[in-house]
Amino acid sequence: MSEQIPPYLTGGGSRRKLRGRAPSRLYTGHKGPRFRRRLLLVPLVGIAALLAIILGSRGGHGTAGSAAGGRADSLAQKVAPPRSLRDSASGGGDSSRFAVNLTGADLVHIRYSRAHRPRAGVLFDVRTGRVLWRLNPTRRLPIASLTKMMTALLVVERRGPHERVRISARARHTPGSAVGVLPKRKPVQLETLLNGLLLVSGNDAAVALAQHTAGSVGGFVRMMNERAHQLGLGCTHYTSPHGYVDAGNHSCAADLAELARADLHLRRLRRIVGRSRAILKFPIKGGRLFLYNNNPLMRAGYPGVTGLKTGYTDAAGQSIVATARRGKVELGVVLLHSYNMGNQAEQLLDRGFKALRAGR
Repeated sequence: MSEQIPPYLTGGGSRRKLRGRAPSRLYTGHKGPRFRRRLLLVPLVGIAALLAIILGSRGGHGTAGSAAGGRADSLAQKVAPPRSLRDSASGGGDSSRFAVNLTGADLVHIRYSRAHRPRAGVLFDVRTGRVLWRLNPTRRLPIASLTKMMTALLVVERRGPHERVRISARARHTPGSAVGVLPKRKPVQLETLLNGLLLVSGNDAAVALAQHTAGSVGGFVRMMNERAHQLGLGCTHYTSPHGYVDAGNHSCAADLAELARADLHLRRLRRIVGRSRAILKFPIKGGRLFLYNNNPLMRAGYPGVTGLKTGYTDAAGQSIVATARRGKVELGVVLLHSYNMGNQAEQLLDRGFKALRAGR
């Protein structure tokens, strides 16, 4: 629709008649000063009405000119989740979207000796959430670096791959497993740190990404627990973005299966956890960073591995979330405090694929 000239700007006359008139008469169409003042009030009244509508739609939230409010709004925009996540938080979309089904009977049956039995585990269909085997699926246990599955999820949901992350002293001096060559005060591409987080389980990368995403490690941990609540992970709680300190970082096999489904739903994460190694540009001598996936199934050449994450501390033992694809079927296995996580994960996946083929 073409823009039309309002009558009060033309004085009701034709364009031809307006030629040569003084500017004041062009806008009023009358010589009387009182009428001109009245006409000038028309746009002002319209603007006031528009402002009243806008302010009313905001529901009376504080004073518009408050400096403190402005800073709070700026911070909220910086760390706010995407619209889809805000909608799901109010409507509960994610809590059922990635849930696993614990109501049906097991399709796979394996008996472990007391000495070799993991403390908890599930075998599940990544696409449907169907559980094929379970052992104490809701038992709450330390999860070590499986924590980084949530760290990665939050980072990818809120930050772009090409953002530049400055490395703090706290990140560089984080204990435990690490990328180990993070440069002091030099910006690093976010996606490179994400590879370091998931392939070599870098605690230093976890802290750097947490600080970049939320402004502080404490703020990021609060976001982790909020996201766990949105996903309906009832036995999950975090106190750090890396899981190196076990006190407080707990979950269960069923929750971790749901978190795995959420992670693999994101292409950026699926691409990273499915690679055996990565060679990335990095601001160090030589200009390249070489990272190798520590997933034992991938290192052993297990066919069709698609992810996902391992973890180990004295309290958590050997723990793993492993996924693999055969044809159109993708299965996942969670093992917590396993006797031999690589062998037991392979055994469960083999049994699962075999049982599904036999059931067709």
